Amino acid sequence: MPEKENNPGSGEAIMTFWDHLEVLRWSLIRIAIALVVMVVACFIAMPHIFDDFILGPTSSDFFLYRWFSSLSRSIPFIPDFSDDGFSVDIININVTTQFMTHISTSFWLSLVLVFPYIVYELWLFVKPALFPKEKRSVGSAFLFGTLMFYLGCAVGYCLVFPFTFRFLAEYSLSDAVANQISLNSYMSNFLGMIFVMGLVFEMPPLAWVLSKLGILHREFLKKYRRHAVVLLMVAAAIITPSGDPFTLMLVFVPLYLLYELAVCIVKPSPSEELH
Repeated sequence: MPEKENNPGSGEAIMTFWDHLEVLRWSLIRIAIALVVMVVACFIAMPHIFDDFILGPTSSDFFLYRWFSSLSRSIPFIPDFSDDGFSVDIININVTTQFMTHISTSFWLSLVLVFPYIVYELWLFVKPALFPKEKRSVGSAFLFGTLMFYLGCAVGYCLVFPFTFRFLAEYSLSDAVANQISLNSYMSNFLGMIFVMGLVFEMPPLAWVLSKLGILHREFLKKYRRHAVVLLMVAAAIITPSGDPFTLMLVFVPLYLLYELAVCIVKPSPSEELH
């Protein structure tokens, strides 16, 4: 293996291609170890997590339903969630589904919990290749992106998924057809919707990074703001197919605020800076 050479300008050793591969290998090993440890911990705690956290939206005791029930008594246009008898029984129709769901849910929950450490390891890997100014920018982007991802997941769990699930669970095409929701269906919607919201909340960090690279400017976002509003409204309607204007606005408003946040943090174009 070639030896590292000293960089006269910085006083730091220059890493070869194989050195970078070695650093990446150890980073992946540490990430894998952290993920395995967290998966085991989540697997052990899953029965309690599953009943109290994951299945929370299936009962009228869920905090969002109780909160809106109290608001609906004083504010007429808020959806009425005063039905204390709301409860959905999740059924299983396959022999292996419960065991496989136990494993897969432990993995996905562990991935969310270990996400900051994964970002930290990636940061350590790319940090030596950056200039001091770039290190500050990329480090801020990693931190900002991590916080926004968690915020998006929280919005998905506390707001978007419960509204969507309750509407779909209570929707009836005919009284002759009873809703029986399978475990697979529930988990795919639960995980999918929460992760989608986590990714959607990455819009401002992504816009900020593209701005730093000179690809995206504030002028572009302002110019196509009206088009973005229409697309965000369509996205909100897809995420929450309830048709209820109040529920639609509960999803649309955060998406629009994310767009406006992106407008604020993106750098202006050179022509804008001259003015």
